[in-house]
Amino acid sequence: MDDIRIKRLSEQIQLRRAGKGIREAAREVGISHATLSRVENGKIPDLDTFGKICIWLGEDPAVYLGIPPVAGATNTTARVHFKKGATIRPESAKALSEMILLAQQAFLEEELES
Repeated sequence: MDDIRIKRLSEQIQLRRAGKGIREAAREVGISHATLSRVENGKIPDLDTFGKICIWLGEDPAVYLGIPPVAGATNTTARVHFKKGATIRPESAKALSEMILLAQQAFLEEELES
């Protein structure tokens, strides 16, 4: 994230929590108050924290990543759960992730054509 985008994220956090204490806002986000404070002060969050903050803000993460949003796209998340203790080869995991991304792209293209 460049300085301008992290500054915007920081500003949005401050606007969203106006009138709320940092601890209360952090509880709503699902992160520690120290972490929220660091991000609010311009530090780049880890991916999980970034996702939680974007959900709390009701913002598309693309806004802060410099990725143009896709017109008409819905906010979808692909998730895969494996049984505890089960192992999967790295090659299989990579192939599965690529397949999911390709399927998602195909669905988005179909939506845009409709």
